[in-house]
Amino acid sequence: MEQARLLDAARKAMAFSHSPYSKFKVGAAVLTGTRKIYTGCNVESSSFGLSLCAERVAIFKAVSEGEKVVKAIAIVCSQPERCTPCGACLNVIREFGPDAEVITEGANGAVKARSVKELLPEFFSL
Repeated sequence: MEQARLLDAARKAMAFSHSPYSKFKVGAAVLTGTRKIYTGCNVESSSFGLSLCAERVAIFKAVSEGEKVVKAIAIVCSQPERCTPCGACLNVIREFGPDAEVITEGANGAVKARSVKELLPEFFSL
């Protein structure tokens, strides 16, 4: 049930992707500790280093609203195969959700869920 809600929210967020350079659209939806869902899409800049991934947009929106716990995150992309979060996103997911479930879906509809610890067994932390 939660997985379906998150994937639906991530698909809707992907429609807002600003990806004029890569044409690679990504949407994300985060389920927080209070059971609220926050969404984000990737936002590209012509100065590529200033671009931001959908996963971090969604998490930072949640944090900016006072949420500090990520229970799960769904990530959808416009390419046929599922896309796995980049290392920077995995580190942020794990910081706010050490036990978070990461759900990925590609345009072909294939879905896979894994723990963030499986995807990033070690991470940077202070």
